[in-house]
Amino acid sequence: MRLPRLSRTVSRTLAAAAGLLLVSAALAAPLLSGDRKAEAATGTNDVIANLWLWPWTSIATECTNVLGPAGYGAVQVAPPEDSISAAGHPWWDIYQPAAYDLNGRMGTRAQFSAMVSACHAAGVKVYVDAVINHMTGANQSSTTAYGGASFTNNYSYPSAGYSSSDFHFYPADCPQPDNQIHDYNNQAEVWNCQLVGLSDLKTGTDYVRTKIAGYLNDLISVGVDGFRVDAAKHMAQADLSAIKGKLSNQDVYWAQEVMPGGSGNLAPSAYEGIGGVLEFNYATNLKNQFNGSIANLQTFGPSWGLEPSAKSTVFVSNHDTERNGSTLNYKAGATDTLANVFMLAWNFGTPNVMSSFSFSNNDASPPADGNGYVTAVSCGSGWECQHRQRSIRNMVGFHNATRADTTVGNWWSDGSNAIAFSRGTNGWIAINNGSGALSSRTFSTGLAAGVYCDVIHGDYNAAAQTCSGPTVTVNGSGQATLGVAAKDAVALHVNARVGAGPTSTPTASPTPTAGGVSFTVTGAPAGNPIYLVGSVAALGSWNTASALPMTASGSSWTRTVTLPASTAIEYKFIAKDSAGNVTWEPGSNHTYTVPASGTGTINTTWNGSSATNPAVTFNVNATTTWGQNVFVVGSIPALGSWNTANAIALSSAAYPVWSATVTLPANTAVEYKFIKKNSDGSVTWESGANRTLNTGTSAQTVNTSWK
Repeated sequence: MRLPRLSRTVSRTLAAAAGLLLVSAALAAPLLSGDRKAEAATGTNDVIANLWLWPWTSIATECTNVLGPAGYGAVQVAPPEDSISAAGHPWWDIYQPAAYDLNGRMGTRAQFSAMVSACHAAGVKVYVDAVINHMTGANQSSTTAYGGASFTNNYSYPSAGYSSSDFHFYPADCPQPDNQIHDYNNQAEVWNCQLVGLSDLKTGTDYVRTKIAGYLNDLISVGVDGFRVDAAKHMAQADLSAIKGKLSNQDVYWAQEVMPGGSGNLAPSAYEGIGGVLEFNYATNLKNQFNGSIANLQTFGPSWGLEPSAKSTVFVSNHDTERNGSTLNYKAGATDTLANVFMLAWNFGTPNVMSSFSFSNNDASPPADGNGYVTAVSCGSGWECQHRQRSIRNMVGFHNATRADTTVGNWWSDGSNAIAFSRGTNGWIAINNGSGALSSRTFSTGLAAGVYCDVIHGDYNAAAQTCSGPTVTVNGSGQATLGVAAKDAVALHVNARVGAGPTSTPTASPTPTAGGVSFTVTGAPAGNPIYLVGSVAALGSWNTASALPMTASGSSWTRTVTLPASTAIEYKFIAKDSAGNVTWEPGSNHTYTVPASGTGTINTTWNGSSATNPAVTFNVNATTTWGQNVFVVGSIPALGSWNTANAIALSSAAYPVWSATVTLPANTAVEYKFIKKNSDGSVTWESGANRTLNTGTSAQTVNTSWK
């Protein structure tokens, strides 16, 4: 449901009527599964990336470079029809159609068609947000459209072929004199009155049905694979069924926006005979659980009041709910990320991953030029790009690997905010939504013995059968021993085995050339010996019983360890008393990438000690073309952990020198590089080996040139 700017009274009325109900966890029941989730077109991959309000040229690039390689099955795009150009260019003006030609705020028809072709070439379907219940708001003053369509606000839309006889009015259709919906439980009002002033089409007539079907068939002719049907609740089932029956492709994805609340013909279940529905209760329940206790999620499914899995498109948030507060959104940070991770790991519905633009008020426009036309996407510069986050992007592969087996097994929880479960014999995940680290323990994973890439923290290279991040070893009993940091997760699946293909079982860990790494930590608490433990077997695989004792040297503790070359590791220091009780170092895990050859040196401090984290200023002389920007990215979280979506933007105020000052962890060996991000979202890396620095505890400045 797309809302124009409303008075407080109307907003409250609409919110109450929409009835975004929160359904408490109830009786345990088996989860349902279906062969065609949410009426999706057949295909191996079904996860949808909702690149909301992205321009067509940026989506084309994203399909090629990100969505296809990551295994996304489809992209959901914003309404492509011509729409009103409202004052201030709020986001919602694209939900007020002025005509059905494909020239609008996100680009031209030619660009839209090229985008569809590029996405199909990448193996990604295209689903369109279809606004077919209404036209522009009757209360709008603008009569200007982004694509130049002619219309007036007295129900005249010559470009679309509509006149006043094609709309619902009082008293023949709508029982309210002001033509507005007052009672959202009244079927006649919901179907035949204006939704917050939007000119309501008379979808019961064959003329209007044919016009709407003509628009959808035009999209199908361009290659569109399906539709998110906006405001479906405000159209009678017979009208929607008749419109769908006129489509040239009856197998399109069809997900209807039917807000919870109401009964009979106004309930979401009443629309399941036509196609799938958007499952709002899924999202509101996830917010409740991830803001409370996720231990209850063991029964998450129909017993919670959800529609059947086979009919449900599920999401953590969408562009309405992230603004009205009924669900989580990107501003919730790690909590929002973990909810998306859970959605992609659980066995329910067709997942839809929201990718937002930043907003500070509910009407905010996406990044656009002075005329409101959306400009090219640059992640991190007004665009949140959650779908690119490693933990979300790589969980798409987890979902694809486990989709065929809907079984949930080996459930474990701490009774609060840490859970773990397997998906048949194809995947296993642990999620820690708590504020403290989950200490190392042994889990039953259901997986075959072998070494697996933790896809939350590393990227799997299928050709080389290697992992850029930490790995987890599963023994012959299907068990793995590990811990999970606060607000973090660990995920393993059969298509990300290290040293063995997706269908074979490795017998041992790979043995790349090893290098010696010297660890020195200062600031550790006095009184008990200090040990080193980490994410790889040589560091105990997070098993504190296998942690490595360190040697005291004055106020420091040291240990040299032989580690696999070119491997990204995570580690921490612990204190053990004589009884074997363990005290973990607080804070986030330390990270380090072992050199490809030679030895490495790590000088760091116990998290929470008094050592000062230094400010490091990066200055790089780099010439750029119009639309390019320069970023720094590196091996530690403060520099994005090599994820270009989280790279640090540099300022061009002293061009051609680009600068930024970043606070980095003290006494840490860091690898980094500079990158250029182009206006189309593509990335250019500088050449040569990674740059390195040791941070120490004092501020320092790096002065260099692009190479």
